[in-house]
Amino acid sequence: MCIPICGGKGKRMGGDGASTTSSARVTSAQWLDFTAIVICTLAWGTTWFAITKQLGVVDPVISVIYRFALAAALLFAWCALRRETLRLNASQHMAALGIGFFTFTINYAVVYWAEERVTSAVVAVIFAALAFVNLVTFRIVFGQRAPLLAWAAAVLGVVGVGLLSWEEIASSQFGARALTGLGLTFLGVVSSAIGNVYARRGELAGAGVAASTGWAMAYGAGILAIFAVVTGKTWAFEFTVPYVVSLAHLAVIGSVVAFLLYYNLARRSGYALASYISALTPPVAMVVSAYFESKSWGMLALGGVALVLAGQVLLMRARRA
Repeated sequence: MCIPICGGKGKRMGGDGASTTSSARVTSAQWLDFTAIVICTLAWGTTWFAITKQLGVVDPVISVIYRFALAAALLFAWCALRRETLRLNASQHMAALGIGFFTFTINYAVVYWAEERVTSAVVAVIFAALAFVNLVTFRIVFGQRAPLLAWAAAVLGVVGVGLLSWEEIASSQFGARALTGLGLTFLGVVSSAIGNVYARRGELAGAGVAASTGWAMAYGAGILAIFAVVTGKTWAFEFTVPYVVSLAHLAVIGSVVAFLLYYNLARRSGYALASYISALTPPVAMVVSAYFESKSWGMLALGGVALVLAGQVLLMRARRA
């Protein structure tokens, strides 16, 4: 993101003081967006690998419940400390329920299942398509039109994701396990985009970010808990350093911190810019995956990532056009 330095071209309004204040506001807002994007990128770029440390002894559904139950409790505590109200009206609760169901239930459940079948970096790169899926869903639901550059970005993104996914599929000889993992990941992308629609509705209904997100995570954990009971999941907990540390990272950094920053960024600058984070996480995830999972990436995969990132650059230019 380019942070412009305001200079002589700034419009003077009532003297240097007013001009300087206006320029400072613009620069401050842009730095705030830039900081949010960097922190979210680092947070979510490492959560893909952290999720792999949640797999094994504890059922993935149970691990997701632990993650968002803890995150919801922390957000409620945060609101209490800041004396922010936790009360939501009916429409705000419905929006939070929608976020909880699509983002924190379906989305994360299928992501955990997907990472049992494909590497964490593959899941991360496929999620780079979220910005493009958001264009479609927001066009359908809210009537927001996307410029041609945005659709060109979508084409690059789809091709790029296809190139990266191809190596995973080919290495598995088109096995059902790899295909299932990829399918689950794409389902997670669509579910996350629908969750963003409900987040937008919550914003329009006047819900506070922290309270709405806390309730959404609580709803998500509750829905999954009901699912776990009905399907007879075994409630277990793994008292090991990797499991506990990864759970803490996922709940605190990957959920509380990242989603607060993400939803605030989306409200300030729009969901297209916020979803741009999904394209920045793959390089981080690929480095982490290569180091910890001994995953080797060929030129085809790297070319796919390059196309995805190029598509996101076009998307950013489309917003400025």
